[in-house]
Amino acid sequence: MDKEKIEQAVTLFLEGIGDDINREGIQETPARISAMCEEIFAGMGQNAREHLERTFTAQNNEMVIEKDITFYSLCEHHLLPFYGKVHIGYIPDGEVVGLSKLARTVEVYARRPQIQEQMTAQIADDIMAYLKPKGVMVMIEAEHMCMTMRGIKKPGTQTVTYAVRGEMEDTRKQDRFLKLLSR
Repeated sequence: MDKEKIEQAVTLFLEGIGDDINREGIQETPARISAMCEEIFAGMGQNAREHLERTFTAQNNEMVIEKDITFYSLCEHHLLPFYGKVHIGYIPDGEVVGLSKLARTVEVYARRPQIQEQMTAQIADDIMAYLKPKGVMVMIEAEHMCMTMRGIKKPGTQTVTYAVRGEMEDTRKQDRFLKLLSR
């Protein structure tokens, strides 16, 4: 990440909106934004493979669900936050992954400029590619600040996306996943 370019861009932005870049409250803002970018864009260049390839043998090949994984991301169209919950259900094929690894996979994709639809598919595709389950379903429920604080201004609106792969394409398995989420 090029901190100097970020600081220059923030300085130009502040000047562009008519703020005084020498004002006390603004003077350190370019450096603060640059430091923030290291954290909120930490997923740039990361690969979920490192989290999903370390597996454990399991006799249970029934659905495993991890729900309510909180995430925060930035919309690539407006660079405004969207945030919510990710729910993941997968059917193991003799191997399971440590539970924290699913949340870490979510973070890989949430911590980059992103759109929810793409993030949902990326998580599902990587779980299939690296964990190699029989099937996976990923559902994301999120609120988008680009709809809340600008444009249509509809706070509280939830966008729901989902992706299904493998055996989870069976609607009975999807129904079971959704029923278990509601508990």
